[in-house]
Amino acid sequence: MLRNEFAKQAKRYLQITLGALIVCLGFNLFIIPAHLLTGGLSGIALIIYYLTDLPVGMQNIVYNLPILYLAYRVFGRLYAWDTVVGTVVLSIILDATHFMVDWNVTQDGMLNAIFGGVMAGIGFGIIFRANANTGGLDVLGAVAKKFYSLDMGTCIFVMNFVIVMASAWMFNMDEALYTLVSIYVTAELTNRVAAGLNREKSIFIVSPAAEQICQEIMENVHRGVTYLEGKGGFAREHKEVLFIVVRLTQVSRVKAIVDHYDPQAFMIVSDTSEVSGKGFTLACETYQDARARWLEEQERQKEIESGQL
Repeated sequence: MLRNEFAKQAKRYLQITLGALIVCLGFNLFIIPAHLLTGGLSGIALIIYYLTDLPVGMQNIVYNLPILYLAYRVFGRLYAWDTVVGTVVLSIILDATHFMVDWNVTQDGMLNAIFGGVMAGIGFGIIFRANANTGGLDVLGAVAKKFYSLDMGTCIFVMNFVIVMASAWMFNMDEALYTLVSIYVTAELTNRVAAGLNREKSIFIVSPAAEQICQEIMENVHRGVTYLEGKGGFAREHKEVLFIVVRLTQVSRVKAIVDHYDPQAFMIVSDTSEVSGKGFTLACETYQDARARWLEEQERQKEIESGQL
C-alpha cells in the first residue's frame, strides 16, 4: 500500500513538473520576447520585469507568500501544500529557462500571443489535472467565492482586465490586444486540458425498436448499452431509452444502425468531456465473450432450477 501511494504521489509531482516546464517554455519563448503580459500575479511580475529586469520567478514566489498563507488559513494544509509545490516548481523553472528569451523564435506578435497562450494553457491544464495549482489569483478567486459568494471566473476576469489595461498604458494598444488574445487562448486550453482531451460522444435513443438497435450496437460497434425507463409526456406511454457512449469515429455507425431499424427514432448526440471506466480507461471483455459467459450462467441457472423441481 505504501509503495503504491508513493508511486502515485511521485507520478503526480512529475506531472506538476512537466506542466510547469511547458508553461515556462511558453513564457520564455513567446510571451516575454514579445513584451506581452499574462493573467494573475505572473502578469504583475512581468510588468516589474519589463521595468526593472527583476527575475520573474523570484518575484512570483515573493508575491505569492501572503497568498500561500491565506490558502493555509482558509483551505487547510493539504491545499496550501499543493499550492506551494506548484508555485515553487513553476518559479524555479521559469528563472532557470530564462536564457531562452534571447532565442527570438518569431517576431510576429500574433504568433507569440497564440503559441505562448497554447503552451501556457496546456501546462496549466496538466498542473490542474494533478490537483495542484500555481497560486496567484486562483486562490483569491476561491476565497472570494467562499466568503462573499462571488463568481470565481468573474473575479479573476476583473483582475486580469486591470492587468491588460496596465499593458495598454505602459506599452501600446497592439501589445495590450495581443495580451488579451494570449490570456483567452491560455484560459481556453487550460479548461480543455483540465477537463480531459478524450472527448467522446454520448447518445440517447428513443425507439420502439430499442431491443434490435441495442443488439446491433453491441455486436458491431462493440460498445455497452444501458436501458433507461421512460414515459411519453403526451400519451403517457412507456418508452425504452438507450444510452451509449462512443468514440467520435463510431457515431456514424450508430446512426446507420438506428436508421436501419427505425428511421423515425428520436436520437440525441452530445459532447462528453471525459469518460472513465470499462471500454475507455479500463480494459473489458468483448461482446462475444460476455454473451457466451451470460449464456453459460443462464444454462447453469436452468439446471439448478430443474434440479430443485
